Amino acid sequence: MKTKLLAAAAALALALPLSAQEEPQSRSSSEAVAQTTTPAPSPNEIVESAAPGEWVAIPAEDLLVMTLAPDADGNPREVIIQLMPAPFSQGWVENIRTLARAQWYDGISVNRVQDNYVVQWGDPGYDNPESGETEQKPLPEGIRVMGEEEYTQRFRFRPGAMRAGFGIIIDEDNYADETYFGRGFPFARSHDVETDGPSKLYRRSWPVHCYGMVGVGRNYSPDTGTGAELYTVIGQAPRHLDRNIALVGRVIAGMEHLSSLPRGTGALGFYTEDEADKRTPILSVRVSADLPKRGRREFSYLSTQSETFARYAEARANRRDPFFIHPAGGADICNIPVPIRESEAAIEGE
Repeated sequence: MKTKLLAAAAALALALPLSAQEEPQSRSSSEAVAQTTTPAPSPNEIVESAAPGEWVAIPAEDLLVMTLAPDADGNPREVIIQLMPAPFSQGWVENIRTLARAQWYDGISVNRVQDNYVVQWGDPGYDNPESGETEQKPLPEGIRVMGEEEYTQRFRFRPGAMRAGFGIIIDEDNYADETYFGRGFPFARSHDVETDGPSKLYRRSWPVHCYGMVGVGRNYSPDTGTGAELYTVIGQAPRHLDRNIALVGRVIAGMEHLSSLPRGTGALGFYTEDEADKRTPILSVRVSADLPKRGRREFSYLSTQSETFARYAEARANRRDPFFIHPAGGADICNIPVPIRESEAAIEGE
């Protein structure tokens, strides 16, 4: 189904330059030809043109640094995860910070790699059909238990109010009434209205399963997981999982270290007992804010309310740069990944 992009503010002009026939007649014919033959910018070129003020720094408290064991050639492997912003999934997010600060994740492993689906890591003895009689690692104190109602959040709804403050809105989604970007993340929401009285109307909103999103492994309902078992999407977006599992963040760097791991042959892609050597050990997981500032990796995302993001989203939906013949005419929420960049100063350790 084709979807349409709606700017949150009318000032965000998404159209490309008009044809030469609509240019002022005072222009020479050569100038008009140059106008019509100038290649349209690619999405990456649009992002590269963003002003410094359109980038939003990600707080170190919201970044996890997961260090895997070196690869077969001895190369280091580091994965950076940005945690979900409030108010979504905050009980699980706080659990994850607690687990990281207790160094509980140190020494666990990647236990499941299912092709075109997910990579999952955690205690090898947790909910793992191939683990045999492996004893489970005890959880630290202070771990919260969340209910299924926390997979979504309620927001006040005011009839007739402009749909502003959400960056780009995408209508006609197959899994929700509407999808949108907020604080750099992809979300969905329902048009159904809940009420706590005549003047208190609400709609439900939730994060969506795009490539690289990180979720909480769980058992059958009513179990909702704690954050001790996590996974990331490495294939086509499994949107049917939306509202059924807690999403707690996304991988923003080092995804190649997870997506390239050997696939498991056991049930659901778990490694069998005979494939124990395929399990990638996780050496440590730390909250970035707890690491020394010198050398700490810093990241920012392109504001999803910026004019450049609006142009970028339109270009993703309608590719007009030289390689493309027919613009698609639309895009779903997961086809517009939010641009992330790493600070050069952080890379250099300044």
